[in-house]
Amino acid sequence: MGVFREDARAGAAITLGLTAAAGVATFGYAAFVERNLFGLRRESLAILPPGSRTLRILHLSDIHMVPRQAAKTKWLQGLAELEPDLVVNTGDNLSHPKAVAPLLDALAPLLDFPGVFVPGSNDYYAPRLQNPFKYFGGPSLHKGTKPPRELPWKQMFARFGSAGWIDLTNRSQSIALKGLRLDFSGVDDPHLNRDRFAGFPSGSSTASEAPHLRVGVAHAPYQRVLDTFTDGGADLLLAGHTHGGQVCVPGYGALISNCDLPTWRARGLTHWEHNGGSVPLNVSAGIGTSRFAPVRFACPPEAVLLTLTTR
Repeated sequence: MGVFREDARAGAAITLGLTAAAGVATFGYAAFVERNLFGLRRESLAILPPGSRTLRILHLSDIHMVPRQAAKTKWLQGLAELEPDLVVNTGDNLSHPKAVAPLLDALAPLLDFPGVFVPGSNDYYAPRLQNPFKYFGGPSLHKGTKPPRELPWKQMFARFGSAGWIDLTNRSQSIALKGLRLDFSGVDDPHLNRDRFAGFPSGSSTASEAPHLRVGVAHAPYQRVLDTFTDGGADLLLAGHTHGGQVCVPGYGALISNCDLPTWRARGLTHWEHNGGSVPLNVSAGIGTSRFAPVRFACPPEAVLLTLTTR
């Protein structure tokens, strides 16, 4: 009997040791490997008016730049080789007060292309150190008596603007690309309840007769925002914020979207339906993480290249 107990204790100790080792290995992979496995997701959508030329949109989101991220910088710079027709940046570019210069260095080649952008909460405010398991308890918001630290977002916005990128913060604007009119409507970050829908550009009395595409742009894909864009006549919706769940279960997917978006929509191209309308929705899993939770598991970072063709 004594031998049996000793063998059982030894077996339990071995099992516990193996479990701990597996946990350490998983964390190490998530923290040091997968979060740097930058990739490009390619999607195709036949949504352009007849006779339009193919349009390639590079969708960037949740870069969460901090100083000395050499691998991320090199990869972002290399995306210019795709030669997109348009860059759409859906926010959360920063994760450190001194990250603006490194961010602009990483995006410098892409600023040569036409672009539009909206902000996320981590453009305005620095992330805080907190229990990472709180992330799984519901949408993360800036709470508490201590005000969040403001980031130098005005400097970033100014550089984007001087490069010709259009600020869509609670505003709409049209641009012409390859003979097509793109009607954009963007909102400030819904995660901070700053979103105000400005409608889509109306243009002249005959504007609806010219070939055009309506694109809704937001950082956080809250359902109220997606419903509003859809009811407004959007043809395409672009958002980020979710990090694809960031820590996912292989074979199952995201456990949380960090908003009220269903978790199965936390990453990828789906169709959003409301009041009889159905609009393609692309949610980027993002490129970075908060500097206080620098892990990704079963959810590698991504940029998205959308190739739009005629209906």
